[in-house]
Amino acid sequence: MTWLSAIIMGLVQGIAEFLPISSSGHLAIAEHLLNMQGASEIPQFYDVLLHLGTLVAVFIAYWDEIYDMIVEFFAGVGDLVHHTTPRVVPPARRMILLVIVGTLPLFLVLPINDKVEELYYITPFIGAALLLTGCMLFVSDKMAPGTRTERNMRFRDALTIGLCQCVATIPGLSRSGATITAGIATGLDRTFAMKYSFLLSLPAVLGANLLSFIKAIGEESIEASLIPAYLLGMLAAMLSGIAAISLMKLITKKSKFGWFAYYCWGAGVLTIILSLIF
Repeated sequence: MTWLSAIIMGLVQGIAEFLPISSSGHLAIAEHLLNMQGASEIPQFYDVLLHLGTLVAVFIAYWDEIYDMIVEFFAGVGDLVHHTTPRVVPPARRMILLVIVGTLPLFLVLPINDKVEELYYITPFIGAALLLTGCMLFVSDKMAPGTRTERNMRFRDALTIGLCQCVATIPGLSRSGATITAGIATGLDRTFAMKYSFLLSLPAVLGANLLSFIKAIGEESIEASLIPAYLLGMLAAMLSGIAAISLMKLITKKSKFGWFAYYCWGAGVLTIILSLIF
């Protein structure tokens, strides 16, 4: 792996991870229609580092909120130990509970995870899923903006968004697009809906990365000469991820998800046509 290829893969990872265009769907399309098999040959350890880079991007972009959640987590543990309860639950503590509730539906995927992975090899299905992603994004622009934040968001809203995140494990469906759209539909403030969507991704990605890291360490012999290129790619993923999150913040405020809707429609139609031809 060259330094240039490491940087390119890092940039692609960081951008596709946060824009609502389904990075998993695009990877499957590239592999099965465009014969770009190199993506599937990425060493697992390097793949873990790329995802770690995008995780760091979320931590940097939302560090104030994450710091408050960490502080409130330990404060909550202290309250449990001392059998005390705050008169008003701090917003950061409510956010922790909301993220936990939103993460629970992901356990529904575990028994059928193998079936979901088989969908990566059905390109017409991925094309149709991209069309559906475009419809979600287009509709989200038409929705009336809500006002709920972590202070008054309902737990059933978190469960609804979590179920949408669960469904969005299907390749071609955008996780961020599905969860942000669901958040807006349940009455969340648009900016908060995006923030909740990205914070909601942390437990799932951290857990998956931990398992992948343990597996990679146990099964792969890591070449020391490639570590500088790996770290450079991780840095590229982090920086492009921060840029993508910043772009998403701007787009969310201006209700311009329709731009991505047109792109997903075009990509979906092209995917279906190419899968029928080839």
